Amino acid sequence: MNHSETKNEDVSEYQLNEFQALINMLFQCCQERLQYQSSKFDLPDAELRCLMFFKDEKYLTAKNSSLKMNVGKSRMTKIISGLQNRGLINRIKDPEDSRISLISLTQKGKKKLVEVKIFQDELHRVVLSQVNDQERKRLLTNLDLLKACMESGKEF
Repeated sequence: MNHSETKNEDVSEYQLNEFQALINMLFQCCQERLQYQSSKFDLPDAELRCLMFFKDEKYLTAKNSSLKMNVGKSRMTKIISGLQNRGLINRIKDPEDSRISLISLTQKGKKKLVEVKIFQDELHRVVLSQVNDQERKRLLTNLDLLKACMESGKEF
């Protein structure tokens, strides 16, 4: 018997069912929040997610955006066109390689990004404020552990 089989046996049917139910409920809650957020900011979810990539970036390319979003080139083109039609981004030629278009936020896009960030920060602050400081630290530690476990499970 290998190590992974031993680990699998340690998980009871109850734990497995409870974990699956909780993950499904969390996912549903996140989906509902994303739908609300899309409606609040009058942006389709994909465009909103793409906009959020500019939190830490001044410029993006369609290629690195599509990799981050895990979508194909044609889908990314539609997302970028949607953001451009809304006046939230500009495309400019890369000064080092004219074959590549760099995507940057317009002033309107920067303002929208700040609004979304304020909304998300407040929402997350409300969620975290429901538990005391000690529980909050445990919660964050456990969520980090869950993320690591889920990332290691990607191979399956």
